[in-house]
Amino acid sequence: MIYNPALMRKLPICFLLLSSACWALERQPNADYRARREALARKADGGAVLVFAGVESDNEVYGFRQSDNFYYLSGWTEPGAALLVAAAREAQPAKDGAPEKSARPYSEILFLPSRDMVQERWMGPKLGADDPNASRLTGFNRVEPLSKLDEILPALVRGDKLFTEKASATETFSSSAAVEWLKRSRGIPSRVVMNDASPLLTSLRTIKDAGEIELVRKATEASMAAHLAAMRAMKLAKSEREIASLLAYEWGKRGCERPSYASIVGSGFNSTVLHYSEDSNPIQSGDVVVIDAAGEYSMYATDITRTLPANGKFTARQREIYDIVYGSQQAAIAAFQSGNSTIGRDRGPNSLFKTAYDYINTHGKDLHGEALGKYFIHGLSHYVGLNVHDEGDYSIPLAPGMVFTIEPGIYIPEEKLGVRIEDMFYVDKDGKLIQLTAALPRTADEVERAMAGK
Repeated sequence: MIYNPALMRKLPICFLLLSSACWALERQPNADYRARREALARKADGGAVLVFAGVESDNEVYGFRQSDNFYYLSGWTEPGAALLVAAAREAQPAKDGAPEKSARPYSEILFLPSRDMVQERWMGPKLGADDPNASRLTGFNRVEPLSKLDEILPALVRGDKLFTEKASATETFSSSAAVEWLKRSRGIPSRVVMNDASPLLTSLRTIKDAGEIELVRKATEASMAAHLAAMRAMKLAKSEREIASLLAYEWGKRGCERPSYASIVGSGFNSTVLHYSEDSNPIQSGDVVVIDAAGEYSMYATDITRTLPANGKFTARQREIYDIVYGSQQAAIAAFQSGNSTIGRDRGPNSLFKTAYDYINTHGKDLHGEALGKYFIHGLSHYVGLNVHDEGDYSIPLAPGMVFTIEPGIYIPEEKLGVRIEDMFYVDKDGKLIQLTAALPRTADEVERAMAGK
């Protein structure tokens, strides 16, 4: 169809959105995002929270991906927006030089950038704040043009605390930069106290709701299928890149929009390099191959690692090290207790890291007769969600709704032998540990059978 701007302006925006990438993801119901905004308002100590969406870059290789916190609160995938959430408050008289505060109900506003019809010819149709369906489609009580932010903000946050995100090297856009612009444009009154919203958002995101866990599950199932395909193809593969490409194809055809992180397919010595991502070397018979790779489904990540014998059979030494890593993971799983266990690198009595480390350090030796603990050089676990290394407090005990990995490893460069086994888990509402990757071959025997097509 030839693009006709006049015709496009006459079509209902809901039709345009449903036919565009805006709703291509499996988005949770509007009520879920609303519940998160309300929970954030309750944490804001009577203040307001201002969060900005990411902005499009000039990168032509990787398309736009919404910033995690903005998506978490809105489910909105388009760039250049902002949201403002303000807690309800009672009227307060002027006191000690502070201005009078009028009563305010809970308030939430989504600010959308103005539409650019020329740009939309290149990037696709967008939703404008003036569309009559904007509130229903976005789930916000109120939708306004972004140009009104510096007009609306002062009245809403007069005398309040204002929480915004701090600058982050991992996000496509920093809310703090936009806040500085607002200050210069007098959009933020001088009396407003600025606070960092990151701790509030982190505490919320650490506990996943049922919809989030389901999206992680779908990312995991697609990625498990990719790993199984890699197991079956490994014996005929000539290079690391061949396997990396196969993985991306397999999870992509199952709905994953991108990898959760740079895929690692490391053979031989590369199996001992934790973040090896060149995936450019030939695979030699007799090597082990560490495959740490997974796809992202509807913005949610997963994280899986398997270690394979390139020719389909572990040598005696490879199997020995593999079984120690497997045993340490099993020990950590067996030690789990909801409300007690922690996944940080502390070595307290409830530390799953300590359980796994102690197992590795008391089983097997290197070529010099020394214990293997020194070859376990990374943490045991990390949270997973909208980011593969999701934000969270690692000092608190594991509790229902938490999603995380358990991934012990041993890396012996002298032997060109690295083994890592990484699986996905969450704690259900009853405090039970659920392994999302349980269907993927994990023991040495299971891996060899899968590689043989059995």
